[in-house]
Amino acid sequence: MTIARSVRIMGIVNVTPDSFSDGGTFFDSRDALAQVRRLIDDGADIIDVGGESTRPYADPVALDDELMRVLPVIESIRSFSDITVSIDTSKAEVARQALAAGADIINDVSALRNDPEMIDVVRASDAELIIMHMQGTPGTMQDAPHYRDVVEDVLAFFRRRLEFLHTEGIDLDRVIIDPGIGFGKKLAHNLQLLNRLERLSELGRPVLLGHSRKRFLGDLTGLEADQRDIVTSVVSALSLDKHVSIFRVHDVAATREALKIARAITLA
Repeated sequence: MTIARSVRIMGIVNVTPDSFSDGGTFFDSRDALAQVRRLIDDGADIIDVGGESTRPYADPVALDDELMRVLPVIESIRSFSDITVSIDTSKAEVARQALAAGADIINDVSALRNDPEMIDVVRASDAELIIMHMQGTPGTMQDAPHYRDVVEDVLAFFRRRLEFLHTEGIDLDRVIIDPGIGFGKKLAHNLQLLNRLERLSELGRPVLLGHSRKRFLGDLTGLEADQRDIVTSVVSALSLDKHVSIFRVHDVAATREALKIARAITLA
């Protein structure tokens, strides 16, 4: 049994020394490309390449360093595969050069709030655009996150960002929304978002869920980050019928099998 065509699995490739669960593992571009091949073999639909950690309290990365990390990987992917490639960045120049190197999607965790030139890059391309909800920045987001109602607040945030993109001439059919699990949210906030995830479909845009190995899973289970792939796949399966279009994960194979089982049960 195959997963519904409208559902895509995004495999994560962090070309960083300090990402929260795999920092340094794929920092060498040869290791990163080996991981890309594994993710493709495991059934990934999208490869998400990032050169700057967005873990809590992460330090910013200089532009030249980020370019040096991600461009060789994207260029090499294009030498052997036509798989969809996403560039995980909030810097306009990184996005611009990544698209020129062959990337297809801009994945901006700041929702175009970090770099005012990002809107020009989006407007000049036909790339898909992922915008994410986050309180504060990676360096401050976990200091004291607070919400009146996290689901309603996230919905309101996306309504404002979608209106901004529309007024800037961006076709909203290109836009994907990410509620930002673990980004400026306590355990209760993450659970409330996951419980009411289908509410995001009110916005009429595809939803990306990026829950893989996140701290809230460790809070619930006591597992370390690199032990959380099975529980990640459980959350993926539970979220399949909550109108999620893209699952962003480290372990593509586990999530793909979990989604197959969830779909089989749903259709029985």
